[in-house]
Amino acid sequence: MQPRSWLFVPADSEKKIAKALDSDADAIIFDLEDSVAPANKASARDILKNLPQRTERPQLWVRINPIGSEFHRDDLHLIGVADIHGIVLPKAEGGWDVIELAHRTGNIPVHAIVTETPASLFGMLSYRDPKSPLVAMSWGAEDLSAALGASSKYDADGGLSFTYKLARSRCLAAAAAAGVQPVDGVVADFKDDQALKVEAEAASREGFTGKLAIHPAQVAVINAAFTPSGEEVRHAEAIVAAFEAHPDAGVLSVGGRMVDRPHLVQARRVLERAARE
Repeated sequence: MQPRSWLFVPADSEKKIAKALDSDADAIIFDLEDSVAPANKASARDILKNLPQRTERPQLWVRINPIGSEFHRDDLHLIGVADIHGIVLPKAEGGWDVIELAHRTGNIPVHAIVTETPASLFGMLSYRDPKSPLVAMSWGAEDLSAALGASSKYDADGGLSFTYKLARSRCLAAAAAAGVQPVDGVVADFKDDQALKVEAEAASREGFTGKLAIHPAQVAVINAAFTPSGEEVRHAEAIVAAFEAHPDAGVLSVGGRMVDRPHLVQARRVLERAARE
């Protein structure tokens, strides 16, 4: 099943790793990139090599350093050694980066972060490759704003500026086009549960099916936002049942509202997400 919560944890901190593993996150991302200083990257890899084997949730992922960085190839030595479900690839600029990574690692699942450089905003359709091991796409604003030379990624009213809204929307649309999971970005203030709740629920309404987290305290809010409510499940079940009873119908009335085939597709997705519980 697609993870709802993707929790980043610095790979050089055994204490933080233990807390992350004790959380209810669906996926843990051991970070070898931004949160680990260059001097600590080797010791972080050693920690990951010695992780205990696990068979239950959560999925274990590792964010490697970008293609072309001096640390990238050393990070790849973890594959097949550590108990890793998949790779998170930062600063991806197109589907060709995922394919290049696959040539080095085989068909291990890849979650690409696709909006961290200016060039990345122009290669979104290239991720639509049936031979690719890509399974998820997420977006990030911090590296993009730095690369653009922006003093802030927010408007005067506190909302994201247009460029970052564009990056977020392009990620969502590109993931849907590629048939992979769209994952919303982080909320940096991990103490602001209300802001996280509002943002995660909005992301769920728009079509994202998961969200990145940077602290275990964010996991419960994210999981709740991406778990269909009982009312949503009942409505979806009614739509599916109505079309099963009338398979040749194009439009039906369910609960006093007209529904058509796109509503059926949405209903089935709701039931797929609910089935994880």
